[in-house]
Amino acid sequence: QLQLVESGGGLVQPGESLRLSCAASGFTLDYYTIGWFRQAPGKEREGVSCISSSDGSTYYADSVTGRFTISRDNARNTVYLRMNSLKPEDTAVYYCAADRLGGPCLAKYFGVWGQGTLVTVSS
Repeated sequence: QLQLVESGGGLVQPGESLRLSCAASGFTLDYYTIGWFRQAPGKEREGVSCISSSDGSTYYADSVTGRFTISRDNARNTVYLRMNSLKPEDTAVYYCAADRLGGPCLAKYFGVWGQGTLVTVSS
């Protein structure tokens, strides 16, 4: 069974950092494009960052460029999202997802999803 499990969310103050982890079981992440998406209350799910399986190229949404970094550790079958300089508008449930076909960083292309981890940025 293909499964993704996110961890690392929590409550932080503006300006602080968090690192989210996305661990896979039942399949090898090496062959999948992995994306981080988020959904805030009352808003649509949006793509935050993706990393491709083919060449490791990355994509970042404009709102997180320069603050967030996506990386993968194939030995641990895990993808990370390092989030620095967090802002209240980063508050959301963060999901990781896997795409076997290497499409764009859009939720509709991703077929395997984790359950999400809540990130709250508040003073």
